[in-house]
Amino acid sequence: MAGKSTYIRQVALVTLMAQIGSFVPARCATIGVADRIFARVGASDELSRGQSTFMVEMTETARILHNATPRSLVILDEIGRGTSTYDGLALAWAIVEHLHDAVGCRTLFATHYHELTELADSLSAVRNLNVAVREWQDDVVFLHKIVPGAADKSYGIHVARLAGVPRSVNERAKQILAQLEDEHLDRNGRSKLAKADRRRAGDLQLTLFAPVEHPLLDELRELNLDELTPLAALSKLQSWQDELSEKALRAPR
Repeated sequence: MAGKSTYIRQVALVTLMAQIGSFVPARCATIGVADRIFARVGASDELSRGQSTFMVEMTETARILHNATPRSLVILDEIGRGTSTYDGLALAWAIVEHLHDAVGCRTLFATHYHELTELADSLSAVRNLNVAVREWQDDVVFLHKIVPGAADKSYGIHVARLAGVPRSVNERAKQILAQLEDEHLDRNGRSKLAKADRRRAGDLQLTLFAPVEHPLLDELRELNLDELTPLAALSKLQSWQDELSEKALRAPR
């Protein structure tokens, strides 16, 4: 909606047009020569190859990271969105650092991970840009203008309303968003919205005591695999399985 994906694609097209000697849609332009243009924008699964959307995305990203040079132009759009929030954020963060430190090429990286904007404070060549937006009377107007600085919020719920998502769903989404922004997430990346009394008592009690290591782990560490025959290994596994089964039967229910 805001136009950031269109903008970064436009940059790649303008670079290609300038490099073949064509006119570009600007009064004047200073565009460096690129030895290659790499793009990772949009993806879908490949059923014939058994690849998920995220696998396709990572395959294309890997190709870029292995082949880009300091003279390349790289455009990346929403890297990491096909997996869990924290996995995606971690991958996107590491990819930005690699392109900055190891490759050093010109890169346009569009993302909704606001945490990535902090990289501008630690990486000397990183700059934040955002698409200007104006809020007016509970409405949002996308100005389609690139301005310096990081975006302070996203407008996904507003876009959902424009797309026709039921009003009740949008209102509930606003409530959940407010709670998430207030409470954030726990260390495992899970929402704290779930009430405490919905957790099992056993889960709560485990946090009161230090974890106890299973005695079979010591046996496993001391096992000399070089001297263990296949028959002895099967015998050992059988004894461990019997021991675990016996303890499971004796455990209180």
